[in-house]
Amino acid sequence: MSSRRAEFWGGVRAQLPILLGTMPFGMIYGIAATNAGLPVEVALGMSLFVFAGSSQFIAAELFASGTPGVIIVLTTFVVNLRHMLYSASLAPYLRHLSRAWKYLLAFLLTDEVYAVTITHYEADSATPAPESSRHWYTLGAGATLWVTWQMSTAAGVLLGAQVPPSWGLDFTLALTFIALVIPTLKDRPTVLAAWVAGITALAGHGLPYNLGLIIAVLSGIAVGVGAERAGWAAPRNTSTTSAERAS
Repeated sequence: MSSRRAEFWGGVRAQLPILLGTMPFGMIYGIAATNAGLPVEVALGMSLFVFAGSSQFIAAELFASGTPGVIIVLTTFVVNLRHMLYSASLAPYLRHLSRAWKYLLAFLLTDEVYAVTITHYEADSATPAPESSRHWYTLGAGATLWVTWQMSTAAGVLLGAQVPPSWGLDFTLALTFIALVIPTLKDRPTVLAAWVAGITALAGHGLPYNLGLIIAVLSGIAVGVGAERAGWAAPRNTSTTSAERAS
């Protein structure tokens, strides 16, 4: 029991600094959903049951612009494809769990939760025993973010347009994702995928229906996978020792 409690509160503590970026983003989503004409119950229901900030924000924007439902579904589906990669990365550490646990943790899995969880698990890379309590770390991180997300989106829905644009809350999202991405850029395929996706997103910014984002995601994944298969997986900071250079 003490091990479970320690893991749970470890996940909570790891998530707390990230909330500085996700809470303003939750408010932005609430404001955007309200301005887009979504009913309050729909806007809050998306946070309760979808719990995917980027997809919720994009869906609200597309809804406001009168985008066809098929495009909204396709866009959010592509944006959330990264969660499949997250799941595959965490699978070796969580495969011993029951199906109910896997369903719960899959629902709570987000960019922020994955970032702190995979860092924690990789620090202790041994395969967990069936009685391992490490999954409580993921639960702590996910539950903390879920509760905070509900409060921040509700605040955005209630405040609506009362939050002035001069606050610049939208910029906190970019800072949050930069902070999450940089520690994961450990090898060449990952760095290359990030560069390609970023440049493609900028180049396709003006495309209708946020198609530039879809193209950027698919391009980044394709380039990253291709680079890894080509054997470019050496760490980005790889250097040779003086003994190796002498030989």
